[in-house]
Amino acid sequence: MTAAERPPLPRPPGSLAIRAARTADVRAIRALVAPLAERRVLLNKEAVAYYESVGDFVVAELDGEVVGCGALHVLWEDLGEVRTLAVHESALGHGVGSALLDRLVARARDLGLSRLFCLTFETAFFSRHGFEPIEGQAVDPEVYLELLRSYDEGVAEFLDLERVKPNTLGNTRMLRVL
Repeated sequence: MTAAERPPLPRPPGSLAIRAARTADVRAIRALVAPLAERRVLLNKEAVAYYESVGDFVVAELDGEVVGCGALHVLWEDLGEVRTLAVHESALGHGVGSALLDRLVARARDLGLSRLFCLTFETAFFSRHGFEPIEGQAVDPEVYLELLRSYDEGVAEFLDLERVKPNTLGNTRMLRVL
């Protein structure tokens, strides 16, 4: 039986809440990312990068403890990126990641985005949520030229630029149309 065919595990005891991240959550977000960064699943970032982008983040709280996080970063007028989706090991398999992604998709729709990009090793998870692998460019040539001006590494990953290859080797570029 594959993971997709298995019935979902019961939620961990307690009440799960998804909310906008606050500056006080940055330490917990970094703690969630640290083990994944050590395994080279997510990129490690300096604390200042999390504070600068805290408005992009939502967190999953279980009984007052942050057990997951994820971010939505706008790349272009119709395009956003799901970033830094992480769930504490103790909460894996209980729908926390799906709840976070659902909130990020809702935020994307509220912002008027029609497409979401992600760069991931978790292709099965994102496929279950409507993402499909992409090859080549997913934007018009004019937009591509504009995006080249960005200093954001996520944009470089989306564009599949050669300079980010060492950081993304093995990841899959995926896109979901909303």
